[in-house]
Amino acid sequence: MAISSLPCIQPVRVPFKACSFFPAGVCGGFNNKKRINAVVFSSLRKISNDIKFESKVDTLLDSIKWDDKGLAVAIAQNVDTGAILMQGFVNRDALATTITSRKATFFSRSRATLWTKGETSNNFINIYDIFVDCDRDSIIYLGKPDGPTCHTGSETCYFTSIGDLLKEQDVEKTNLALTTLYSLESTISKRELELTGKHGKPSWTKRLLLDENLLCSKIREEADELCRTLEEKEDSSCTASEMADVMYHAMVLLRLKDVKIENVLEVLRRRFSQSGIEEKQSRASTES
Repeated sequence: MAISSLPCIQPVRVPFKACSFFPAGVCGGFNNKKRINAVVFSSLRKISNDIKFESKVDTLLDSIKWDDKGLAVAIAQNVDTGAILMQGFVNRDALATTITSRKATFFSRSRATLWTKGETSNNFINIYDIFVDCDRDSIIYLGKPDGPTCHTGSETCYFTSIGDLLKEQDVEKTNLALTTLYSLESTISKRELELTGKHGKPSWTKRLLLDENLLCSKIREEADELCRTLEEKEDSSCTASEMADVMYHAMVLLRLKDVKIENVLEVLRRRFSQSGIEEKQSRASTES
């Protein structure tokens, strides 16, 4: 279940001024009773909507299977990369605060108080959506971090590989739990730092990084081969293979331009959250 609508509830005060009862002209700028009444009714509607929303939040909180201490596990996940940022615990108030503030908020078991990630470091996790699992006893905060999530300065709290521990290797904070796409991005970055390959020659990735003309020609070549899998009715495995080639070579270009794949995915997320017209207008205003 996703909690996709996260309005910020704010108290609304209705300024029921006495001058609204006096004849026109007595109260200066407040002499238009119709306009004042419209503002009052609009405020009342907002109060009514906020009360309904609070009621829905209460119903939702009642449905969570809190443990015997009134807690549930909450995992923060990067909305663009899918990286697991951190795990904490939430109680009823922490989840309600997250819904209304759109900042990842947890419950500290050691201090027995609420805490918002970033309240001391300013590395907030800005919430875009919240999910609960099928049993409603664990929660995912889907958000965008303002900076490193871990107190060690690492991007996430998950950089310790069990495989490395079993091999008794040193733990590196840069050895993050990466999915395939981000592992490839990391490998490309490492190739850029290599002087030579295993046999004394530069790797293919290194050659591409050193020769912009070669890289651009390969991107065009691979893009053409991808299109031909459609035009020549090739099977889906060929399409997947050619698309993999396009993505790899395009990511080498991103490395040269110092652009992260996360930046690309963020652009896509923003575009797909807008209509085509809105997206074009947004790009036009940025370019002007």
